[in-house]
Amino acid sequence: RSHEPLIPAALLIPLMNRRDGVKVMLTKRSEALPDHPGQISFPGGRINASDASPRAAALRESDEEVGLSPNSVEVVGELDIYITRTGFHITPVVGIIRPPFDIRPNRSEVAEVFELPLELVVDPANYERCSRVYEGHRRNFYVLNFEKHVIWGVTAGILVNLAQVLHE
Repeated sequence: RSHEPLIPAALLIPLMNRRDGVKVMLTKRSEALPDHPGQISFPGGRINASDASPRAAALRESDEEVGLSPNSVEVVGELDIYITRTGFHITPVVGIIRPPFDIRPNRSEVAEVFELPLELVVDPANYERCSRVYEGHRRNFYVLNFEKHVIWGVTAGILVNLAQVLHE
């Protein structure tokens, strides 16, 4: 993929302050999607020409995927750019979600929306380092298990970055 231009994308890392602590909103992708069906992800997607910025794209995609109004999101920053082996250049946008808000998953894209406790995210002991050979190359990745969900790949990598930033 190295000779092809990277595809710009953005995602939202929605943080919510709950009575029992801060939670990170994640989605389980629909099994009907052609790319990464059934995987755990953040709301997000490709940056369109009509998006003013990666932040605008992340907010638009979050609205489209889970019905999260941009008015409910206070953007507080961005994490490190994440380049995927599939050719995406992802800008992770961190946002504090202000209540009240409604979550209305777009069922054609999102099978489930759930909340991951931030205390799980920030503890390095909860991540397993894994590797496998893919197309002749050894790939290293993180895995985080939460209830019935297995979080790995880009999503786990971005959660590790979030944890690093919060520890600084």
